[in-house]
Amino acid sequence: MAFRPLHDRVLVRRIEEDEKVGSIIIPDSAKEKPQQGEVLAVGKGARGDDNEIIPLDVKKGDTILFGKWSGSEVKIDGEDLLIMKESDILGIVE
Repeated sequence: MAFRPLHDRVLVRRIEEDEKVGSIIIPDSAKEKPQQGEVLAVGKGARGDDNEIIPLDVKKGDTILFGKWSGSEVKIDGEDLLIMKESDILGIVE
């Protein structure tokens, strides 16, 4: 994939959670979208007040948590992904 987000944006793939609760399988229409993802690409960073680039805290490969309504859904190479600003990221799972 040849995609690089601009400025302080990141490209994220959602990490699907277990879809089975006990012996009950939850249908796709009733499931909430996961709020955890893997960072696939990051921008160079935002510009500060002094016009210097402030690098991002997240990097490619990080597992992150983000808000329920964060990001814009896009389809790249047939895969559903999210593009979001770093400020939409709640934290990095270590």
